[in-house]
Amino acid sequence: MIASPQPYRMTPQEYLEWEPTQEIRYEYIDGEVFAMTGGSKPHNRIALNLASDLNTHLQDSSCEVYIADVKVKISSVRSYHYPDVVVTCDSR
Repeated sequence: MIASPQPYRMTPQEYLEWEPTQEIRYEYIDGEVFAMTGGSKPHNRIALNLASDLNTHLQDSSCEVYIADVKVKISSVRSYHYPDVVVTCDSR
């Protein structure tokens, strides 16, 4: 039986230093990195409509809506993602 090589695992700091030097975006989940795929036109339209509706709904609040290019850290599972749409009410 042939053993499968173990994937290289990065620390969060290694990922944060490495990822900006790449031609495509990667997400990080507990030491492993995953290449991001491109979205379809319908997928992008849905994300745009959702972001627009959320932005309108939250316009009188301190919350902000961001789309695909914002990296989000999820500390509880040691991960970084590029969600299609994200809402934050955190002033940081």
